[in-house]
Amino acid sequence: MNCAFDNLDAAGFLQIWQHFDADDNGYIEGKELDDFFRHMLKKFGPEDKITEERVQEIKKSFMSAYDITADGRLQIQELANMILPEDENFLLIFRREAPLDNSVDFMKIWRKYDADSSGYISAVELKGFLKDLFFQHKKNIPSSKLDEYTDTMMNIFDKNKDGRLDLNDLARILALQENFMLQFKMDASSQGERKRDFEKIFSHYDVSKTGALEGPEVDGFVKDMMELVKPSISGVDLDKFREVLLRHCDVNQDGKLQKSELALCLGLKLQLK
Repeated sequence: MNCAFDNLDAAGFLQIWQHFDADDNGYIEGKELDDFFRHMLKKFGPEDKITEERVQEIKKSFMSAYDITADGRLQIQELANMILPEDENFLLIFRREAPLDNSVDFMKIWRKYDADSSGYISAVELKGFLKDLFFQHKKNIPSSKLDEYTDTMMNIFDKNKDGRLDLNDLARILALQENFMLQFKMDASSQGERKRDFEKIFSHYDVSKTGALEGPEVDGFVKDMMELVKPSISGVDLDKFREVLLRHCDVNQDGKLQKSELALCLGLKLQLK
C-alpha cells in the first residue's frame, strides 16, 4: 500500500508507537487511533493534505485490512507487518521485547559468547545470547520462541550464509539507542567544557559506579569511541584498540581504567576530592 510511511524504519516507528501505547499493552484503540494516524500523516505526509477526512480515510483503510479480530484496535505486530520491510519489522518486535540500555550491557553478553575474541558467534551461541538478554530484562521466553528469534535473525542478518553473526550484526540488531558519544564535541576548545563532558561520559560507562572502568565497561567505551571514526568495527579491531588503550592509560597496570587515569590519558587534569 502506497502511503505516507514509505521511509519509516523500526526505530522511528517504535518511538512513535510508544508515545501512543502509553500503557505498553501492545495495541492502541479509540481516540488513540485517530491521534496516531494524524501524527503519522503530519510526520511523513505532505502538510497541505492533512485533513480530518484524510485521517479517517487512512484509518478506515488500515483497519479494514489489518484489524483481523474486528475489535476496533490495532496490535503493534499488525501495523508493523503492513508498513515495515521484513528486517525492520523483526527489529521492531525484538527491540520492544528486549531493549538494551547501553553498549556496556551489549558487551557483557558479547564477551560471554565470543570467549575466543574471534568476532563471531554461531547460531547455537546466538540462542544463548538471546536467552541471557531476555533474562536480563526479567522475561522468561520459551525455548520454541528463542528458536524462532534465532532462526529469523540468522536468515535475515547472516548475509553471507556462513552460519555466523559478527559484532556489527549484533550491534545493529540490539542497539536501540544511538552511540552515546555522538552528543559530545570531542574537540571542544574550552577546558571547562571538556571536563563537564568527560564527567558525563565516565559516569555513563562506569555502570558499576566503582570509579574505574573494567571488563565490559572498557569494552563499551572502546566500541563507542572507535565507531566515531570507523562506523563498522570487528571484534578483532576492538580487542586491538582496547589493548592499546590499557597499555597507554592503565598507569598502575591493574587492568582497569581509573577515572584519573583516563582523564590524564585524554589530556585532562581533574581535581581529586
